[in-house]
Amino acid sequence: MKHEILNLAPASVWKYFFEICQIPHPSKKEEKMINYLMETGKRLGLETLKDEAGNVLIRKPASKGKEAITAIVFQSHMDMVCEKNNDVAFNFDTDAIQPYIDGEWVKAKGTTLGSDDGIGMAIALALLEDNSLQHGPIECLFTVDEETGLTGAFALQSGWLKGKMLLNLDSEDEGQFFIGCAGGKSTVATIEYKKEPIPENSYPYVITVKGLKGGHSGDDINKNLGNAVKILNRILYEGTFTFDVSLAEINAGNLHNAIAREGKAVVMVPEHQKEKFKTFINSFNKTVKSELKVTDPGVEIFIESTKAPAFIIDEFTQCDLVQALYACPHGVLAMAQDIENFVETSTNLASVKMDDKKIVVVTSQRSSIESKKDDACNMVASVFDLMNADVEHNEGYPGWTPNPNSQVLNILKQAYINLYQKEPLVLAIHAGLECGLIGEKYPDMDMISYGPTLRGVHSPDERLLIKTVKEVWDLTVEFLKMLK
Repeated sequence: MKHEILNLAPASVWKYFFEICQIPHPSKKEEKMINYLMETGKRLGLETLKDEAGNVLIRKPASKGKEAITAIVFQSHMDMVCEKNNDVAFNFDTDAIQPYIDGEWVKAKGTTLGSDDGIGMAIALALLEDNSLQHGPIECLFTVDEETGLTGAFALQSGWLKGKMLLNLDSEDEGQFFIGCAGGKSTVATIEYKKEPIPENSYPYVITVKGLKGGHSGDDINKNLGNAVKILNRILYEGTFTFDVSLAEINAGNLHNAIAREGKAVVMVPEHQKEKFKTFINSFNKTVKSELKVTDPGVEIFIESTKAPAFIIDEFTQCDLVQALYACPHGVLAMAQDIENFVETSTNLASVKMDDKKIVVVTSQRSSIESKKDDACNMVASVFDLMNADVEHNEGYPGWTPNPNSQVLNILKQAYINLYQKEPLVLAIHAGLECGLIGEKYPDMDMISYGPTLRGVHSPDERLLIKTVKEVWDLTVEFLKMLK
């Protein structure tokens, strides 16, 4: 039976998007997607190239009469954020995403949809396939590992692209054109601990925080969403210093560029305190639900009996950890001074993961001002330095400076007005885009970023607004038609 999304328009875009959903493509594991793109380019009879990093470039010659136009680059990334609900059995390395229509939206069953940036890839592939379009030479660049390291953009070689204008298909609001973005960096703290025996006369509980929306650590950082790491740690802080609770296990959050949605901790509670502690948790659940009743009303905190763990974390490390996590900043640090309602600098307390020897805390910082980005990294690092953790920063990536006089902006803007008799919003974005790195390799490249409307990206609530896919397609076709 024909899948329901294949009945949507434009048919070629949804056909490719459905095919993309069938191919596993986690970050750093894009081999199957690379093969698919290479095979598609060759099937269409187009020049198809791959570089050492795995980036794929497909070139389509100009339509008749448009040969003199300079090549236009359409760029998207081929990896996706892999997030699922805890109660969903799904293997992102092998299983196909299961899209479905829910009213005006396309969603996925219990997982991220991968419309970030699968829909960008689908639009690019549909452009390559459609021989009825009027256009100059087209280059479609598909990069690897955007979500976890911008590896493909970092590895992009100068001189590979011939185009002078680049349209990045990785934005999430139809009718909004982005001409600048924040730079980003990650700060990771590693904490070693000692194993100690379980205290006598203590009772094991598992505490669970779930039901939060999560979301993108750049786009959604100013929405006052709940953070599972922060909420769970508030419980552990109170448990440590009021109820003499011992911590055996903690795991919360997942990806560095996602706001933590879920978390769990296993604790040992003194027998004489176990009922009081349980009462505290139930009361705290009501407190948090009240705090987040507008922005994140689905939050729930559970406490349940569990089997006794093999050991607990030493008391010294536990005390340092809960205080450091409490002190670690999360959220907006500064708003822009020259752009109204635009986040300048932020930090995301992304995850706490524990293995047999150590605890790893991952955070990410963003800013449109390079010095403020470094300042935010140092602020976070100083918190964990106080507990003698091993703190490291990754290389990070640069921002993209806006150019209000951009030619590609002016043409795309006029194309939008021609179609919809209104002006689009022209903005910068508090998220990382590959345009910053591409601009370093191609300093004369005139760039813009746009796309259909997505919500809940980087979470299982991710959804794609159906009507905006056609609107973006029509806009792209009109843009190509206007080039002279």
